Amino acid sequence: MSPEDVHSHPPAEAPPVRRPGAGLLQRMGKGGIRHVVAVGSGKGGVGKSSVTALIASELRRRNLRVGILDADVTGPSIPKLFGLSGGLVDRGEGIEPAQTADGVTVVSSQFMVEDEKTPVIWRGPLVTRLILQFFGGVSWGNLDYLLIDMPPGTSDVPLTVFQTLPLDGMVFVFTPQELAALIVRKAMNMARELHVPLLGVVENLSYLDCPHCHTRLEPFGPSAVAAVASEYGIPLLARLPIDPRVSTLGDAGEIGTFTSPEIEAMTTAFLASVEAAKTESPTVL
Repeated sequence: MSPEDVHSHPPAEAPPVRRPGAGLLQRMGKGGIRHVVAVGSGKGGVGKSSVTALIASELRRRNLRVGILDADVTGPSIPKLFGLSGGLVDRGEGIEPAQTADGVTVVSSQFMVEDEKTPVIWRGPLVTRLILQFFGGVSWGNLDYLLIDMPPGTSDVPLTVFQTLPLDGMVFVFTPQELAALIVRKAMNMARELHVPLLGVVENLSYLDCPHCHTRLEPFGPSAVAAVASEYGIPLLARLPIDPRVSTLGDAGEIGTFTSPEIEAMTTAFLASVEAAKTESPTVL
């Protein structure tokens, strides 16, 4: 699939959705997808792709049908985490997504380059069209959850996702540093201004339990996640510890095999938050 191929299957138009205070927005239909949830932070390097992958794999362990749309076009991580490679195939009925060993379906710009070290150097409009193509031109089939791994920042791609894709909400990931909390607040404020439900916050790399002295250490400083969750009135989904196994398995393309009590609890809280948000959703006209 080449950059020009993003024009081959223009996304189908969907009925407009009216959200309070947001005017009339043109959003794409969900098709066979029950829930569409973005995972991001506004800041790079906080582990949002790992959190996306870990939630997806835990959902699969619960026999739910899951896909990941890797919207970080210029810095894709999902294929590496799951050990995926190769190209995307379109046999005339939409692009066929790749599939992980545990059955998560994936699309990513990484599948469009022959060498994983080749950069994707595209201007904003082309990146935006690719995101729309990845959602509307892919044969996702019937999914319970489509997770969208968001890129850093608050510009073209997040704006496209927030205004055009039928999001049920967004999960925000950050680390304990005050700088990370500051940047994630920007992303949360952007989502709130565009009437995207805030489903909860995850603090990654939150602490380290020393295996020798059994002391809990906080290498990046004291936790800020409870304060952020309280400030925005949203659930605290998890404080995830530093666990070297996540990096080791991710580098080996086997992140789907990792689980822990914290990941299980985070996924349970995630599911509850999505269900709770459904009761507060605006009316579709």
